[in-house]
Amino acid sequence: MMRNNLVLALFSASVLALAACDTPAENANEAEAEKLDEAADALRDDAEATADNMENQADAMDTRTDGVDPPAEQAQERAAQNVRDAAEKKADAMEEKADAQRDAP
Repeated sequence: MMRNNLVLALFSASVLALAACDTPAENANEAEAEKLDEAADALRDDAEATADNMENQADAMDTRTDGVDPPAEQAQERAAQNVRDAAEKKADAMEEKADAQRDAP
């Protein structure tokens, strides 16, 4: 539900932004920038789902309730965090490219 609201808000904002542009070139730049922003959001969502699954698998590796994570679980959790970090870095770069696209003449 929250994601639907976010998508609707982003769509509404993009429509308003496109309506505020003066030229066809500006409209094209804004449309391309919106595609990049949407792709960055999708990348983050996919990475989060992947990392969550990896962490669930890591949790399943620890059958003891001693509060100590075995090395395999720790490695899997680090790998999950690496997935998140790599996706965030790539998504940030995509958003920077989108911002540059918006600023293009």
